Amino acid sequence: MFRFVAGLLTLLLTLAPAHALDSSAGKLVVTPMVQDLDQPWAIGFLPGGGVLVTERGGRLLLIAPEGRQSLKGLPKLATRGQGGLLDVLVPRDFAQSRELYFTYAKPQQGGEGTAIGRARLAPGADRLTGWTVIFELTPGSSGGRHFGSRLVEGRDGFIYASIGERGDRPSAQDLSRENGSIIRIARDGSIPDDNPFLNTPGARPEIWSYGHRNPQGAALDLSGNLWAVEHGARGGDEVNQIKPGANYGWPVISYGRHYSGLRIGEGTAKPGMEQPAHYWDPSIAPSGLMIYSGALWPEWRGHFFVGSLKFDYISRLAGRPLSEVEKLKSPETIRVRDIREAPDGSIWFLSVTEGAAYRITPN
Repeated sequence: MFRFVAGLLTLLLTLAPAHALDSSAGKLVVTPMVQDLDQPWAIGFLPGGGVLVTERGGRLLLIAPEGRQSLKGLPKLATRGQGGLLDVLVPRDFAQSRELYFTYAKPQQGGEGTAIGRARLAPGADRLTGWTVIFELTPGSSGGRHFGSRLVEGRDGFIYASIGERGDRPSAQDLSRENGSIIRIARDGSIPDDNPFLNTPGARPEIWSYGHRNPQGAALDLSGNLWAVEHGARGGDEVNQIKPGANYGWPVISYGRHYSGLRIGEGTAKPGMEQPAHYWDPSIAPSGLMIYSGALWPEWRGHFFVGSLKFDYISRLAGRPLSEVEKLKSPETIRVRDIREAPDGSIWFLSVTEGAAYRITPN
C-alpha cells in the first residue's frame, strides 16, 4: 500500500497543491488524490494497491499508479434524485474471491429501490463480471430520495446494509417492509438463521434493526460493534449503536422537527425505542462514518469521524457519552460524502462540491 500511495502521488503531481489543516493532533496535510469526479459517493481500497470510487451518475473508477479507468459491467441504474450508483464494499477476502459488493438505486415497477449487487473483478480486468442482485427493496416507490445505502462487512462475515425509508415515514415502523431499516444478509443473499425477525409472522427476515430515517454512514468500532449515522429532518441527525431487533424510533420519536417547523411524532423518547448515542441540532447532514484505528494518530484511537454535507467539515466524536469534540475544517471539506481509513492509516474523504478525493496525513 505504501508503494501504491507513493506511485499515485507521483502520478498526480499536476493536481492542486496540498494544504495544511489545524487540528488537536497538530498540523495535518490535506492532499488531493483524485480530481475531476462527478458526484462521488464512496471509496474502496483494494489490497495491494488501487482505489475504487463510485460516482452517483453511474461511473465506477479504478485509480492505480499507472492511471485511472472506468470499469464496465454495471447494471442499469435509476439515477433520479438521490439515487444512482452508491456504496462499494471490498470484502476482507477480496484477494482470493475477487468479489465486490455495491448498493445502487435499481429501476423497478412503480419507481426504484435500494439494491445490493455482487460482481467479480479479475486481476488486470477493465470490467465487472457475474453481476448478481442479492437483495432489492420491494415494492419500488417513486420520489428519488432516502436510499440509505452504506455497506459493512461484519466480523461474522455477513453483510449489513442501511436502507432509507424512501420518504415514506410510516414504513420505517412496518416490519413487513425493509424501508427504514438496517438489514443483515449472507454474501449470497440468504438470511442468517439468527436474524431477529426470522420467525416473526409478517416480518421481513432480512431486517436487523428498524425505525431509521436515512442512514448514510455505517462502520464497525474497534470491538466489532456496528454503528450508523442518519439524517434527521430539521435537526435530530443521529449516531446510533445498532443492536439486533432494536427500534430506533423514526418517525414516532425524534430530536428534530418537520421542515414546516411542526413537531415530529410523540416527542423525543418512548418506551421500547432506542435513544441516540449522539444527535446534532441543527442538522449537519451526516454522510459517511469512520471509526479510527489509531494507526497514525494514537490519540484518536476509537474516535468517530463523520462527514457533514451541510456545514462543510468533518466531525470528530469521542467519549462516553459520545459528543462532538472537534470540527476538522479546510477549503477541501466541502460537502463531505464519504470518509475512510486507508490501509496505511491515512484518512481519505470525498468532497461532492470539489469533485475530488483527498488524503489526510500528519504534517
